[in-house]
Amino acid sequence: MSEQHADLSTIETPAVIVYMDVLESNIAEMSRLAREAGVRLRPHTKIHECPEIAGMQIAGGACGIEVGAIERALCMADAGIQDILIAHPFYGEPKLAVLRRLLEKPGLKLTLMADMLEQAEGISRTGEALGKTIPVLLKINAGGNRFGVRPGEPALRTVEQLLHLPGISFEGLYAHESGGKPTRESLEKVARETATLTVETARLLVKEVIPVRHVSVGASPTLRATCDLLKEGEFPEITEIHPGHCAIGDIWHVRALANPREACAAAVLCTVMSAVDPGYVIIDAGYKTFGADSLIQYRDSPGFFRQGQPSFGSVQGRPDLWLGKISAETAILQYMDPAVVPEKRLRIGDRLEIVPNSATLAISLQRRIYGVRNGVVERTFSVAGTA
Repeated sequence: MSEQHADLSTIETPAVIVYMDVLESNIAEMSRLAREAGVRLRPHTKIHECPEIAGMQIAGGACGIEVGAIERALCMADAGIQDILIAHPFYGEPKLAVLRRLLEKPGLKLTLMADMLEQAEGISRTGEALGKTIPVLLKINAGGNRFGVRPGEPALRTVEQLLHLPGISFEGLYAHESGGKPTRESLEKVARETATLTVETARLLVKEVIPVRHVSVGASPTLRATCDLLKEGEFPEITEIHPGHCAIGDIWHVRALANPREACAAAVLCTVMSAVDPGYVIIDAGYKTFGADSLIQYRDSPGFFRQGQPSFGSVQGRPDLWLGKISAETAILQYMDPAVVPEKRLRIGDRLEIVPNSATLAISLQRRIYGVRNGVVERTFSVAGTA
């Protein structure tokens, strides 16, 4: 039996699996929401770092993909992805060397990001040296206080500087919303504020006779709220959205209301290695598999701690188990009810599937993940990361 059609019980643990039906459903929903909102979908691929899954997203209706760091684009381009947006501004000769490698790839449509003149100057020099004109977006700080120039006049002044640089073409604006409480009302407020700030900045540029061909906003938690706004026709300037985590989902994004629990497509497959203690069992996956994200930002939520420990994942079909103590290569699953009935007690060799707090971390720690349907490994995905 080939690995692609192996029974799940034959896969060596720990491993990360992806439920194919859930993944396909998530991809289809993201595309449907964007289509109904009348905008292009460009999913961020940081959660899976997998060209094959990126290809599934494009086949499902995405116009292209987005990566964070410029190095992440290499493996995607090598795998034949032809339309890539680099979401993080970058600076320095090592990064520009990666840019040159990308620009040498025939047929690749590459769009870059800047929020300072110094970043754009390096891109400009590279474009001039290669005889190319490189599309550049200005990143807007919509309140997340990471990358991004402030909207309005600060953005206008930066764009006016960019327009004087040879070797680049200013294409438009990009904003990534963050913040807000995990409530529908808060997400709707954040989506509206981000769209308003970004579109008002675009209108200011147009008023100054500066063409703005591209305006993109979006994040996984606000995907539905943003699409609802766009369906109302209030922000016709917005051309593209760029959610990412909705394709896979994890406990972090369940808490953030980006995905319902049943839409989490990835899980850590692990094995019980010891059941000697009546209060807990030990599994063969630790933070080298799960990552070590405790979601401490939710520490004030009811039930966040148990015996002083946060949880690092959610066991499929076993809400009575608490993944609360994690080491490098093992973790402890506690019984939440000390009087657990015998038929629910785990035994050595039992296998479990645990949805991690952060699927991005869990997947990035693997070289491959297994696409599973009905308990059978249907395909194996390579986690490419950087090239």
